[in-house]
Amino acid sequence: MLYYVYDGTFDGLLTAIYDAYPEKDSPEKIVPLNAFTDNFLIKKYYIETDVEKSKKVHDAIIAKISEFAMKNIMYAFLSEHENAGTYILDYLRFGFKAGKAADSYLSDDRVNNIHKLAAKVGRERHLLLGIIRFRLLRNNIYYAPIEPHYNTICLLGDHFADRMSDQIFVIHDIKRGYGIFYDKDKWFISDTKIKEDIVFHENEPFYQELWKQYFEGIAIKTRINPKLQSSFLPKRYWKYLIEMK
Repeated sequence: MLYYVYDGTFDGLLTAIYDAYPEKDSPEKIVPLNAFTDNFLIKKYYIETDVEKSKKVHDAIIAKISEFAMKNIMYAFLSEHENAGTYILDYLRFGFKAGKAADSYLSDDRVNNIHKLAAKVGRERHLLLGIIRFRLLRNNIYYAPIEPHYNTICLLGDHFADRMSDQIFVIHDIKRGYGIFYDKDKWFISDTKIKEDIVFHENEPFYQELWKQYFEGIAIKTRINPKLQSSFLPKRYWKYLIEMK
């Protein structure tokens, strides 16, 4: 078994796709380094990320298939599914032959696998836009912790930078240890490690209590249904919702 092992970045994945595309000695799997488990049955080939190769694959996808395909591939990558890299390679081998009609072959597993992963990531992105809860810190920075199931917070920057253009904010992916930072001018991604206790602004507890009272006030107590509620919003997201504390 031949595995291509890349550094976990999107550029690294596209580099692996570039190297693996010729079907001679094709890898059985393309996996990120942090998810790779070695054993004596596996022949491994470590991919060195090459931005030029990555750009060639990126540009070819858009030119020969579509921007929609490029978006789906990125979303599939962000799903962190164990077979995402392999699915993407299979999809591209098919897509470069089928051309711009590739995504219309919905019954083909090579297309369907990518569409299913992309749909899951897209749904979580949409969900996060509605459930992100910011807390005002003592230094007047708005801070929102979250633990998304997929690696989706990198898809939230444009939305919140537009919505909160006059505020400094951080959206922190606790699970993956990185965050989106916005400085009133641009947003960027950086590793995030909190070494000290978070100190809220003196008014923050008051506003949190108001939000809880509003949430309770609009609820119809005779119709409260936690099971139904969790089907719309799985409990894994409740931890950082102020109104659910």
